[in-house]
Amino acid sequence: MNSIESDALEPTKDQLAGMTFGQKLIRLAPVYGLVILMFGLIILFSVLLPNTFPTVLNLRSIVSDKSIIALLSLAAMIPMVAGRIDLTVGYGIVLWHILAISLQTLYGFPWPMAVITVIGLGALTGLANGFLVEIAKIDAFIATLGTGTVLYALALWHTGGRQVVGVLPEGFYALNGTFVLGLPITGFYVLAITIVLWLILEYTPIGRFLYAIGANQKAAALNGIPTRKYVVGAFIASGTLTALTGVLLASKLRIGQASVGLEFLLPALVGAFLGSTTIKPGRVNVWGTIVGVVILAVGISGIQQFGGSFWVEPMFNGLTLLIAIGIAGYAQRKKGSGPK
Repeated sequence: MNSIESDALEPTKDQLAGMTFGQKLIRLAPVYGLVILMFGLIILFSVLLPNTFPTVLNLRSIVSDKSIIALLSLAAMIPMVAGRIDLTVGYGIVLWHILAISLQTLYGFPWPMAVITVIGLGALTGLANGFLVEIAKIDAFIATLGTGTVLYALALWHTGGRQVVGVLPEGFYALNGTFVLGLPITGFYVLAITIVLWLILEYTPIGRFLYAIGANQKAAALNGIPTRKYVVGAFIASGTLTALTGVLLASKLRIGQASVGLEFLLPALVGAFLGSTTIKPGRVNVWGTIVGVVILAVGISGIQQFGGSFWVEPMFNGLTLLIAIGIAGYAQRKKGSGPK
């Protein structure tokens, strides 16, 4: 089996050693292009909108609004490392945020027990997705679309199309409403989970095995990797993180409604796909995913402050997804045509 890094698009230290500064910039531009774009957008909007964009208030707003999308992007990214896709990240969050509230208001669960129950159900959903994909051999897109639609139907049935409201404990509100160093605590959740996933995927056998499966599952199996177990585990991790995100969304909204949640699916997938076009092009990666989410957040915030209409955000997300998929496909083809 080829090394996961042997044909990666990012240059090695040996390749950069004999280059001039200009040559290094040219060589690194495709690798860190989105990172450069991210900082470029931040500087551009800060210059054009000096009174509103480069402010603590705007930073708080972006962190508060986009932390949910960042967590869902990370959840979607995990199966993508193994070459699978999980659409339940968008559908599941609808049911999970409703259950996190209704278990407390309708069934009298203490808020910690409600949170644990929802996260456990999210893990079971991931397990079901893993079995459908790996045991039943159903295409991941179809399997997770079916599972997600079932979850959405259960949310509609449970609520009857009505909002789930009630007085919740302050401890539950604090899960999302606390500020640390002047910023929403959800931003620190994102940072912590990002670091944990980065360490696992880059520095442990689990990560190497998942990348190997995503590169070539048959070759990974021939090399003794229990591919089925790791793919199922990836779906379980994705389901668990999605359920946790649903809990945080419930703490933020303080009401549950089936009309909220699906709008997160597209930007979450955009962030994950953009993540495969930077830092380590041709490879889904954690920091690239975060960069993708930041680009979406900064771009949409800047455009809206310029007076963009309500349709700007879905248009921006859709176009960015198409561009991201195109770039990711090109990076994969270029990576595949490299030296073996």
